[in-house]
Amino acid sequence: MPVLAQHRTIAIKPITVPTDGRDVELQVKVTAPVQGAGLPVIVFSHGNAWSMDGYEPLADRWAAAGFVVVQPTHLDSRRLGIGFDDPRFGTIWRVRIADLHGVLDHLGHVMEQAGLTARVDPSRVGLVGHSWGAQTVGALLGARVFDDAGDPGEDFSREDIKAGVLIAATGTGDSLTPFASEHLPFMRPDYRTMRTPAFVIAGEKDRSTMSTRGPDWFLDAYHLSPAPKRLMAVPDGEHTLGGIAGEAVAETTDTDPARVTLVADAVSAYLFDALDVDTHAWSAFRVAAETERRASLQRKD
Repeated sequence: MPVLAQHRTIAIKPITVPTDGRDVELQVKVTAPVQGAGLPVIVFSHGNAWSMDGYEPLADRWAAAGFVVVQPTHLDSRRLGIGFDDPRFGTIWRVRIADLHGVLDHLGHVMEQAGLTARVDPSRVGLVGHSWGAQTVGALLGARVFDDAGDPGEDFSREDIKAGVLIAATGTGDSLTPFASEHLPFMRPDYRTMRTPAFVIAGEKDRSTMSTRGPDWFLDAYHLSPAPKRLMAVPDGEHTLGGIAGEAVAETTDTDPARVTLVADAVSAYLFDALDVDTHAWSAFRVAAETERRASLQRKD
């Protein structure tokens, strides 16, 4: 689906982001086009246990399209060894949110360390997250977390963020399994206050082991949040949507490079439009995606 420019890219890591009260340094990886100026930025929040080194199929394609991609490593990364039974785990969801705030607050420092200060447009920043990362991003877009009494918690939203993308985002918490209720009580998002424009991407065959509901659980972020929102349900997609976390990683259950490309290009097109970089990108993407879908159906026949 070659509707977006394809630039050569570079990656710089690790860059340390200043933080307060964090046991481990907050480090990020930056992936960027080799050339170009006025570049928009994507800050990406990874899924549970991953790190700044994951999701290369997405980060590389976004950078090739013309974005500067910043990927922090959150405390739940498997390389840090903080598991479900660690007493710190219960507050990691808050640290994740603080990580994104820290990256945004020190974006100038990150770009300086990456040698990209003169090439970035700091007024055009979009947030993207997958799975737990999607719930993390949702908090900065205005979603809150219900407490034990059923009241919405703290507001972590930012007015300087124009748009975000939630990929395989946690649904409401009324159907959590006993394990999730015990170990992941923060998986109770309240999307009614998520007013920032957003694009919700879900797999048509994504079934979470944390919820008793089916794939519709991942549509809650779209159905329960105020407009403007967009939705893409990926045909036959499961939780890793073809392998967005990496090629041939063990947790991918629906390996399909074309599906990864679809997700990556959909995000690029949406953010180009939402951030006023290219207001024709979204319509061009939709035409290309529909053309590819029809061609795929013909090949199957």
